[in-house]
Amino acid sequence: MNHINGQTVTRQTERTREQAYVTRLYDRLDELRERTQRQLKEVLASGAVGTMQNRSERDTFAEMYALRLARLWAVERGLAFGRLDHVEEGRLYIGKLGVTDDDQRRLLIDWRAPVAQPFYRATPAAPMGVTRRRHLQTKGRTVVGVDDDLLDLDSLTDDDRATLNGEAALLAALDERRTGRMRDIVATIQSEQDRVIRGDLNGVLVVQGGPGTGKTVVALHRAAYLLYTHRERLERRGVLILGPNLTFLRYIEQVLPSLGENDVLLSTVGELYPGVTATARERPEVAALKGDARMATVIAKAVRDRQRVPRKPIELTVGRLTLTIDRAMLDAARNKAARSRRPHNQARAVFVRSLLNALARQQARKIGKGLIDEDDLADMREELRTEPVVKSALNRLWPYLTPQRLLLGLYGSPERLEYAASSLTPGERALLRRDGGTWTEPDVPLLDEAAELLGDIDEQVLRASAMQAEEELAAARQAEESEREAELAYAREVLELTGLSDVMEAERLAERQRGGGPHLTTAERAAADRTWAYGHVIVDEAQELSPMAWRAVMRRCPTRSMTIVGDIAQTGSAAGARSWAEVLDPYVAGRWRQERLSVNYRTPVELMALAARVLATVDPALEAPASVRELGVQPWSAPLAALAELVRAEVGEGGKVAVVVPDRLLGPLGDEVSAAVAGTVVVTPGAGRAKGAEALDAPVAVMGVTDAKGLEFDSVIVAEPDLIASQSPRGPSDLYVALTRATQRLGVVHERPLPEPLRGLPSRSQTPANGL
Repeated sequence: MNHINGQTVTRQTERTREQAYVTRLYDRLDELRERTQRQLKEVLASGAVGTMQNRSERDTFAEMYALRLARLWAVERGLAFGRLDHVEEGRLYIGKLGVTDDDQRRLLIDWRAPVAQPFYRATPAAPMGVTRRRHLQTKGRTVVGVDDDLLDLDSLTDDDRATLNGEAALLAALDERRTGRMRDIVATIQSEQDRVIRGDLNGVLVVQGGPGTGKTVVALHRAAYLLYTHRERLERRGVLILGPNLTFLRYIEQVLPSLGENDVLLSTVGELYPGVTATARERPEVAALKGDARMATVIAKAVRDRQRVPRKPIELTVGRLTLTIDRAMLDAARNKAARSRRPHNQARAVFVRSLLNALARQQARKIGKGLIDEDDLADMREELRTEPVVKSALNRLWPYLTPQRLLLGLYGSPERLEYAASSLTPGERALLRRDGGTWTEPDVPLLDEAAELLGDIDEQVLRASAMQAEEELAAARQAEESEREAELAYAREVLELTGLSDVMEAERLAERQRGGGPHLTTAERAAADRTWAYGHVIVDEAQELSPMAWRAVMRRCPTRSMTIVGDIAQTGSAAGARSWAEVLDPYVAGRWRQERLSVNYRTPVELMALAARVLATVDPALEAPASVRELGVQPWSAPLAALAELVRAEVGEGGKVAVVVPDRLLGPLGDEVSAAVAGTVVVTPGAGRAKGAEALDAPVAVMGVTDAKGLEFDSVIVAEPDLIASQSPRGPSDLYVALTRATQRLGVVHERPLPEPLRGLPSRSQTPANGL
């Protein structure tokens, strides 16, 4: 008893000591915030005065101080989380950013610094010069727990031995209830995860990991590490993170800011084309076709179709003359345009000039002129260019095209489809046929492909195009309104942050900032520029990308510095990957490397055993990741009719609850659960970011498998697993995904017979109430 009491006293003493140091760190953090806030206030108060250089310098300093202040605020939660007792370096505290005192003595080491690496890598077999690794658990600014890992017992002093503790920091973090947002794992990164995070920037790194292995959060910490290690290169070119859907992006959006990194672009494939946010869902067979690599040939032929030469000569009445555009003139003009190797819209200038030259010479002959010099030819060419009948003919023969206009023209015309998609079957061409409608995610890579082949159009030409005028005007008005709202929101944040809200109105600050010219972050500039080349690209749930989507992604990273994150076993899209070699060899054959994450931190042993049986039906050769937790909580089954009652019971157990349903039952089951539990949010296909945020914050979310990808919940109820397994060619993979979203409890409700791997589940009535 005395030993236990003595150990308790020692633990309290150690917490008290660590609390004193952590308090010192937060005091220093407050000092740095106040200093940075004062500097930002002084810069903003100076106003947009002086020369252009003065204003540029002011904006640069304002951006620097605002970014620094945002980082200092972002690390408030969990500022310090560890300590290394190092034989040579002494005692090192590890945290979310580096902190020094005024004499530049280091108080806190950034977790990404090389000297902090033993915190994640050291083991008793390879202690890396560390005798003890200490984990600090904090709540707010208070130290609530101290856990020690002994790495070199022989090097510990007697005083050290008296202060040893040993709680499982990792398992404590895993057992916490979900908040609806992904949290950083900077305090509990494991060795195999750290190896991935600190991998080399260059080349393509594939992170293959099953459900719950932390591959997403590892990829996000890798982004933070790379930005820290290669700050100059990546801040200039930017980092792009692609996620599977908008709900997922809302789920992960707080991780990087919590690590002090705010200027990273989060996007879906459906947002890659500036000005288009494609959220509508395609039928699986249409999505598979649009994602097929053959569509690159279809788009190329669709462009050539708009350059085709008519068989009959074209007669033009210009004044009292009749000019003729014959086949020879058209072939010559078209060949010159092709030899220029320019995109369609730029090559048009070559085509038009060639035809106008030929028409000018024909006109000269008809009016009786002999040889004409270049000046005369230029004058006649420009006169012809302004003739309405000539302009109309040129626009028909080689029109200016936007990617949107090209695709809509292709989809809407059986004749154009027959020519451009001649490599497809009649049934496949019928799948592409449509008149108008909204853009879908599989359309975006096709728009991107078309943009590569078409090239840009001069803005003056666009404004002069009657076909584009109405659409462009509406888009401009919407963009202007959105920009003003964003400026105003930013101004309010700055004023609140700097304490100037009682001195200056947000509208005034926003106007002042506009007066100095718009300043965009790297991520904002990149999002608006389709041709932007990123310094690094991270693709999550990468197994879902189609071959056409990969073409669009690869264009955005010509250096091929990429992190590809996914699990082939979870491929749900018919256009998705069957192997990483199939995806990457066309672009970086022999130049990509793979790391595997093999430990499941999310899914308890009992739930993973069930999911593993489903995985065997996907591919017997696939192996489920090993779970680290065993909760003694068995998955269960129950009648579908009891769904509402079961959801209410799960809500009573606490934590976030998800009901994962087949696509065709989303409406009726969503309505049923919504009527039973207040605050339920149903995530419909194509839901925007706002709807995704509602679902993550709600006590209950009802969604299909596609929207559940990458997410996790305390409790999951899977409805009609047989329908999920049969709703697409990759249905068993979808069922595997649905069964691996839970961190605590899993149930299945059904009317139809259960798939073979799920048969034999205990019914809810057979399961003890405290065993759910």
